[in-house]
Amino acid sequence: QLQLVESGGGLVQPGGSLRLSCVASGFISDTYTISWFRQAPGKEREGVSCMHASGRNTNYADSVKGRFTISRDNAQNTVYLQMNNLKPEDTAVYYCAVYASPVWPLSRCYIVRSNYWGQGTQVTVSS
Repeated sequence: QLQLVESGGGLVQPGGSLRLSCVASGFISDTYTISWFRQAPGKEREGVSCMHASGRNTNYADSVKGRFTISRDNAQNTVYLQMNNLKPEDTAVYYCAVYASPVWPLSRCYIVRSNYWGQGTQVTVSS
């Protein structure tokens, strides 16, 4: 059973940066697909970014492209979401998720049903 724990959220001013971490307790195969989602109050959950666990491919939602970067540290069994130039509309609870298979094309990562989810971490962007 894979368990995911997110951290790194907080309150930041517009234009600021945060780095979210998702620590996995358990094995993540390079064939898996790892995703970040977010859910703002009163809104549906939306996909933010995803990657093949091998690290060879990444995908970003248009709303975060050029500002967010997903990465993985195999030695730490951790996935990161570096978020720069944050905007108030980025305010949400952010979740990491793992789908225990590769997704092709990778852009479908936001619609497959992930097998494992973290508990979420709150990001608030406000002045």
